[in-house]
Amino acid sequence: MREVLAGAAFQLFLERGFEQTTVDDIVARAGVGRRSFFRYFPSKEDAVFPDHERCLADMTAFLEAGAGDPDPVGTVCDAARLVMRMYAAKPEFSVQRYRLTREVPGLRTYELSVVRRYERTLAGYLRGRWAGAPDGALRAEVVAAAVVAAHNNALRSWLRSGGDGDADAAVEHALGTVREAWAGGTPSVAAEPVTGAELAASRAHEDGPAEGEVIVMVARKGAPLWRVVQQVEAALGAD
Repeated sequence: MREVLAGAAFQLFLERGFEQTTVDDIVARAGVGRRSFFRYFPSKEDAVFPDHERCLADMTAFLEAGAGDPDPVGTVCDAARLVMRMYAAKPEFSVQRYRLTREVPGLRTYELSVVRRYERTLAGYLRGRWAGAPDGALRAEVVAAAVVAAHNNALRSWLRSGGDGDADAAVEHALGTVREAWAGGTPSVAAEPVTGAELAASRAHEDGPAEGEVIVMVARKGAPLWRVVQQVEAALGAD
């Protein structure tokens, strides 16, 4: 019944326009009463996005199953792919909904609220994984926002193209930028760089670079991860 009502509503939105369609019109097209509509949808806007509640539930279950995954950033990226797959499963409907949403300000506002729910779900998972770590809560919010932004960039590009192209490849490329930036970014590892003298003293070979040379850095909690990476690259002579 939920699908029947959503299908009737969307047909009417396309035929008459969103603002011109009433709940009475929808239930008349579906052949049911008003109570049936409100049993499944609190508003007309909800009928435009009938699949997000299920996708949010699937995402939550996926994240719960990955509670022990050693790569939490990879886990939230994989969770975000569930949303793209939902859209790609019905490309024609997804493209039509995207165009309708662009035309109706109220639907754009509703869509933003749905996106925020996904972001909160991802951030909640990361906060749990990084509980007690320095800046764990902040990092969780930042990474979740980055995942959602990357995913939505790929999704909207695909929708603007009319559903052409490989949706999975597009989102994989976008999320790859997040994983590249945050891979191994568990915030329990942070450091302040040691001095050049300390680095020099730690070299296994003091006479210059040699095959198998080892460089040791002393790590201190509290420094941002980007600084640790920067200092490691500098010590190794990496570009």
